[in-house]
Order: sequence, then C-alpha cells, then structure tokens
Amino acid sequence: MAANIADLIEHAVDAFPDRVAVACGEQAISYAELEATANRVAHFLRDRGVGRGDHIGLYAGNSIEALVAMIAVYKLRAVVVNVNYRYVENELQYLFEDAELKALVHDQCFAPRVAAVLPQSPGLHTVVSLPDDSGADITGYGGISYPDAVAAGAGARDFDERSGDDIYLLYTGGTTGYPKGVIWRHEDVWRVLGGGIDFMSGIPLADEWEQVKRGHEMGPMVRLCLAPLIHGNAQWAALMALFAGDTVVVLPHFDPREVWRTIQRRKVNVVVLIGDAMARPIIETYLAGDYDGSSLVAISSSAALFSPVVKRQYLDALPGVMVTDAIGSSETGFAGIGIVADVEGGAVDGPRVMPGPNTVVLDEYDKPCPPGVIGRLARGGHVPLGYYKDPEKTARLLTEVDGVRYAIPGDLARIEEDGTISLLGRGNTCVNTGGEKVFPEEVEGALKAHPDVFDALVIGRPDERLGQRVVALVQPRDGGDLDVADLDSHVRTRIAGYKVPRQVWLVDSIHRTISGKADYRWAHEHAGSNPAEGETPGFNLGFSAAGEPSAD
Repeated sequence: MAANIADLIEHAVDAFPDRVAVACGEQAISYAELEATANRVAHFLRDRGVGRGDHIGLYAGNSIEALVAMIAVYKLRAVVVNVNYRYVENELQYLFEDAELKALVHDQCFAPRVAAVLPQSPGLHTVVSLPDDSGADITGYGGISYPDAVAAGAGARDFDERSGDDIYLLYTGGTTGYPKGVIWRHEDVWRVLGGGIDFMSGIPLADEWEQVKRGHEMGPMVRLCLAPLIHGNAQWAALMALFAGDTVVVLPHFDPREVWRTIQRRKVNVVVLIGDAMARPIIETYLAGDYDGSSLVAISSSAALFSPVVKRQYLDALPGVMVTDAIGSSETGFAGIGIVADVEGGAVDGPRVMPGPNTVVLDEYDKPCPPGVIGRLARGGHVPLGYYKDPEKTARLLTEVDGVRYAIPGDLARIEEDGTISLLGRGNTCVNTGGEKVFPEEVEGALKAHPDVFDALVIGRPDERLGQRVVALVQPRDGGDLDVADLDSHVRTRIAGYKVPRQVWLVDSIHRTISGKADYRWAHEHAGSNPAEGETPGFNLGFSAAGEPSAD
C-alpha cells in the first residue's frame, strides 16, 4: 500500500472524473481537468530538473491554480514548502535558505519581493507566476507565467512509482519566532491528518482505496476550506476532501459576507475554519443578514481558540448543524475531537475532547498523568520524523516511553475523570504569575463573553514581584461602549482573581496571522510601547490603590 498523497488523489480522479473537484469564486474544475492540468505542470517542472525530494515553495493565496500546483509537485515525489504570503523580504530570505528551495510558485503580485530575494537564493532555479491583475513584472528574474508552464507540459500520467515514505513538509506559523519545518512520511501524515483514520471512532482505514469507496457510497460533499492553503488546517481539509471525491471550495480572501454567499451558491455542506477569528465574524454576519444556510450539516474548528460564547451562537443560530472542536498541531496531527452539544456562557479552561488514537498526557518524568493533573499532550503511533535541519529541536520533540515513540510539541493538557482531555494551551504562552499558572485561552474566553468585546489576546508581561503579570489586548465591538472597570468586574465572575488581567490595552483590531492564530510578537511590541488603558502610577487593574493585590 503506497498511501501517497498523489496516489490517493489519482484514485479519486479515476473514480470520479466528471465530479467538480475545486471551486473558487465563479470558477470550477472537474477531477479530470485537475488531473490533466496538474500533469502538465508536473511535466514542466520535471523538464526543468525538478525531481524526487526537491523542495518547491508555494507563495500564494487561495486559488484553483495554487491547489493544482501543489498536486503537481506531489506527482513528482517532490516536496511542497508552504510560504506565508505575509512575509517580508528578510523572512522570505530565511525561509528560502532554510528550506533549500529549488523552484517557486508565487502569485504575480509578490514579484517585487521575489525579485529582491532571488539573488541571495542561487539554488532556486525555476519560478512560476500565477497571474493576477497586479501587472507586476516577472521577466527580470526569468519568471514563467503559469499558463505558459501548463502549455509547455505534457498531459500524460507517466510518473515514477511513488511510496508512502515520500516526504511531506509543513512549516509552522512562526508566531513566536522563525518558522520550523516539520517532516512527515506521506503515510504517517495521511493517517493523522488526511483521513487515514476515522476521526470519530479512531479506527484506521483498511487501505488507500477506502476513502474512494466511501465517496461512491455517500456521494460527494461540498467542503468550504476557509484558511489559507499554506496552513495545515486548510491544506489537509482540502486534500482529505479530494481523496474522497468531494468538492473543495476556497475563497481568495476571507470575507464573512462572501462566506455566506458562497455557502448559498455552492450548497456547501461542511465549513472548516480556525477558531474565533473566523468563527465569530461568520456567525455574527449570519445573524445580522438574510442568508440561507440550509445546506450546512457541519462546522469544524481546529488550531485556535473556539470560545464558549461563540460556540453558543452557533448552537442557537444553526440548531441542526453539527459543530466540532478538534485539537492537534503540525507536530502531532489530529489528537482529539469534541462534538459541541452544549456550552456554558462563561469561560472554560480550553477545548475538551475525546482523545484520538495514541493520544496521552505525560508528566515531567514521561509517565501518564492521573486525572486532574496537568501534563504535556503527547501522541504516539504515526508521528513525524522531526524538524528539518534541526536535530536539537527534534530530540526535544520526540521521545520514547515504554518502547513507544511519542511527539510532544509543548501543549499542556489535563485528563478528566471521564477520560476526555482538556487542552490548556502551548507551554510557551502560559503565564506564570506569583507561582500560579494562567492559560491565556481561558482568560480570553472570559473576556470575549463580555457583550462589548469582539476579540481579545492575553499575554504575560515582566513583573518585578510576580515574575509575570497577566495582561490583555482587547478589541471592543463596533458601536459598543466598553468600560474597562466593568470588564474587570465581568471577568472576575468567570475566573479566579489571579487570572484577571492586571492591565488592558484597547486596540482597533487584534493582529493575527493569516490563519487566525495569535500574533504574539505584535502583542508584546504593542504592550511594550503603549500605555495601558486607565493606567496611572501605583495602579493596575486587579490591584488596589495601594498597589497590593486586591482580595479575590
């Protein structure tokens, strides 16, 4: 059994050539058209010297062409490298060098940045540009237009036999530092992210044709993947859909109104999104407008906080739709899923899920934690090979316990009495204040439950007496009249006093990555260079006028 990304897509092509494979805006292509175009792009790249194991950068927004280019690379047994399209020149230079790119596929509008970086990337010999209306010049560095590349390649499927050992590479978001490349075998990453196990039951699929068989039995589903394709969430939601003969719908830009227009136009069944940054504007747009969501059967969130107040909005507004919250990471893949049946109005520690296969919580001695004890989330079974070109971080990521190899990326979690797992957050974002650990997502959930708060981000700042203090950046709701003292009182009814933010900055918007994850660098820079709301000498929120901790 190959269990190779390209093979799995070709199984669906052979089974469902006339089904719609991918749609974006007014455009759509069938599985047969996807196959023919991907083959041509693959032949073009092969003729330019791209082969097995070579790294090809994808520096593009969501489009049919970007997804076709990804598939073309996998057909060659080459490796797609996701490039964040918000990166500026020095970040691009780091990634191009670290990933050792041999070729690049980019949106035409990014041509000026590509032109600036290419002279320092001598190994990068082929550049393909996806046309847009920017008019940017690609001739100065020998860029080839995507239509010309398609026209130059042959349409036949005559590639080398592939293997489940072929390499998949995903660069992490880099919200707290430079991104790291996580290396997987195709078969392993298929098992943990691509549907190679049933996520609800935890039962592995019998073979690489089972998803196609299900596609015959159940008929096609229409899946709207909202995150950028350069993020693992959307990338694997799209690939898993293609393995089963479903229709993948993507949007060139995230726009909540266009989300609902697309759901209506394409009769979308499943929406895959990333936490509150996407979920909240989508549901509030639905509540404020007149949209038809009758085709929906499921809303699936993962990779970021999906807070109780927002879950409540979905349950109330779309009572017949299944809402799920999943946990995992680039280093573990799927680690557990929870079906949102009911939620309290206040805050909770974090997502509470049924663990996936081989998901455990380990203590500092690599022993399983008993219920109620906080430890490190770990996943055994199918795990990555490590971090690209970083043996030290790989050694910290992977460990062997009683003969079983585990990936431990740093997420803190707790086993509950009923066997579920509560994900508390990434260890490096946990705030240690006066010896107490505070998990930002819990505090953010309490802040967002205030009716005048739209978004919030919680971080730790240095404190001479406490080591760190909890602070928050808060985006008020448009048209609201947020009173910071009232916010302080509100939060104290939902979380313990030591978790309450000691300072609050009101901001026009919370900066997040293109996938909706928190931008911690921005948060620390803003807090470090701007006075907090209402801050006066000797007084911080959560402290008495004398500067001592208030009674909790």
